[in-house]
Amino acid sequence: MADWKHILLCTSIILAMYKFMLCVAHEERKLHVVYMGSLPNGDYAPASQHSSMLRQVMGNDFAEHSLIRSYNRSFNGFAAKLTDQEVHDLARMDEVVSVFESKTLKLHTTRSWDFMGFQDKRRRSPGESDIIIGVIDTGIWPESDSFSDYGFSPAPKTWKGECAGGNNFTCNKKIIGARKYIDDGGSSSSARDNVGHGSHIASIAAGNKVKDASFYGIAKGIAKGAVPSSRLAVYQVCVTERCVEADILKAFDDAIADGVDLITISLGRQEEVDFKLDVIAIGSFHAMEKGILTVQSCGNSGPSRGTITSVAPWLLSVAASIMDRRIIDKFSLGNGQTLSGRSINSFASSGKKIALLPGEHASLPYCNGSTCDCLDPKKVIGNILLCSSEDGVQMGYEYGAFGSIVINSDQHAGVVPYPASRIDEITYAHALSYANSTNNSQVEILKSEAMNDPNAPYIADFSSRGPNPLIPEILKPDISAPGVEILAAFSPNANPSGFPGDNRHVKYNIMTGTSMACPHVTGIAAYVKSFHPDWSPAAIKSSIMTTAIPMNGSQDLKNFAYGAGHVNPVKVIDPGLILDLSKDDYVNFLCDIGYDTATVRKISGDNSACSSSSGKSLLKDINYPSIVYQVQLIQPFMVNFTRTVTNVGIANSTYKASVTKISNINITIVPQVLSFKSLGEKQSFSVNVAGGKFSKPIVLSSSLVWTDEKHRVRIPIIVDVTQI
Repeated sequence: MADWKHILLCTSIILAMYKFMLCVAHEERKLHVVYMGSLPNGDYAPASQHSSMLRQVMGNDFAEHSLIRSYNRSFNGFAAKLTDQEVHDLARMDEVVSVFESKTLKLHTTRSWDFMGFQDKRRRSPGESDIIIGVIDTGIWPESDSFSDYGFSPAPKTWKGECAGGNNFTCNKKIIGARKYIDDGGSSSSARDNVGHGSHIASIAAGNKVKDASFYGIAKGIAKGAVPSSRLAVYQVCVTERCVEADILKAFDDAIADGVDLITISLGRQEEVDFKLDVIAIGSFHAMEKGILTVQSCGNSGPSRGTITSVAPWLLSVAASIMDRRIIDKFSLGNGQTLSGRSINSFASSGKKIALLPGEHASLPYCNGSTCDCLDPKKVIGNILLCSSEDGVQMGYEYGAFGSIVINSDQHAGVVPYPASRIDEITYAHALSYANSTNNSQVEILKSEAMNDPNAPYIADFSSRGPNPLIPEILKPDISAPGVEILAAFSPNANPSGFPGDNRHVKYNIMTGTSMACPHVTGIAAYVKSFHPDWSPAAIKSSIMTTAIPMNGSQDLKNFAYGAGHVNPVKVIDPGLILDLSKDDYVNFLCDIGYDTATVRKISGDNSACSSSSGKSLLKDINYPSIVYQVQLIQPFMVNFTRTVTNVGIANSTYKASVTKISNINITIVPQVLSFKSLGEKQSFSVNVAGGKFSKPIVLSSSLVWTDEKHRVRIPIIVDVTQI
């Protein structure tokens, strides 16, 4: 009897330990992406292999529940919940390129087309309605007028996707496809946009013309995309503002196989990582293989140097500029003085002035009063707060203030949930001086209005800057486009200001970010592709960069802020010359940055091999439509760059070179004349750059311009003097 008790006791202990081990294993498992490169040719069952690999490292019991996604339509890989040991074991397998944790990425959150001269009288291509733009974002609001399919023909024959948008979601002849994704932290029942970001992005790129669109009468005009006749395919990877990498990579897998022509993605990482650990770099590489250009926002981490994370050369990375229409709001003090701030305030004034209450008079005794972060509710209700911190908008709204006037250093206006104005420190000092000069200070906050900024375009301060932190030889960002105070479609389910408790519902909203700049360039790329359907992603990218308008300013970072310049949609379809790149060129690039033959073969899916001469010294000669060279302080230098251009302009044409002079740098071009006899003809030239000793860090910016009787092909030349 004692033996049986002993056996039962041991069995109980073993079962308890087993359950404990199961719990520990479950707790230790995190979602990872296992990237395996291109799909093998021939008879191959990727999902079966993915399951088999998991069984090898974790056994049958765990494998079935750990596999979350298989990437098996356009490239090879899977997402699974793994322990650290399982990550290690999988990474050692020959089939695997990389294994990395799936993290959460962030979203990069009318008049703009007219500002760029891209008006309705522009030349149109009959192929525009055959262009399909894939939007990887928060979904879309299909009932918006911007996405009506009135007058549209059936979907292009090249479309291979489906409408799998989930509950209460219907596609049409404008939105021809939709997919939603489930991440490890929850699910969405529909590809319907409940955030507003995705609808905004889609309408900037390809929205229909909608007359009298506005945000409560502010910025009223015609809302339209660059290519309103084109189609949209929507891939919802963000629930609220959470965008999981495993889902993003699956969206690329589907979009490529579905047959989109371009991909726009206005989200990204907070830090740069190696390309084989970056789902957007991975997905866009395989898109490039199939002739699909991916356009990505460069991020909102500026203005500091080296903050950009969209750095792969096969991506088109977009910075945000400020256009000529700015939105301001004014407020009138009781002494008759009128001051201006930057807010999108939709609340019309009744003409009545309200008591103006400085923060220190509205706060609890033990608080830092001026910031309004610790208010006395009894003092706040019904008054307009004057605060030295942005927190005053939220705090005043929560405590029942009529409105607020707060310090905020942003260049751009943001939507506010009640009458409010964001001002600079000088304006704050004027308002505070008035408030302290009388026992009966009053103010009236007026509804926002538009004004003209004659200095536009210039780069937004929040837009992430280069140089490229991974590959300094590749200019990033590539281009800039309007991204500040952009009116476009929105989701009625979303909160227009982002402040909790704002219950307004709008069809169109005004938003700011590199997120808004990105779809401007996507739409322009679609416009180019509608005229040149056989052009490679690199050719389209070259046409956009080499026709860009030069920009000034941006303090000391110059091209590292705005790339090749400000996008010029009027010129892009006829650039004259292009600098092209193929998949093989990008594979050689991977060799030059240190990838070995085994790795590039898995990524490329072919017999590519890295030569013994591969190395970083060759990176300068990648046929990129810009030239960047990084030099050390006090070191004289002399360097030669080679580029090859293809004639896409006039068959018999002659181009002459000119260079913008910069002090202490000597730039020569060999040859200085290129003569072409036919379209498609290629010619190469050298750019020789030499300079003296520089005693302090500086970014020197020049450009090479090739001109014939019709075209100007501009290639930026940047010398980055730094403490390497």
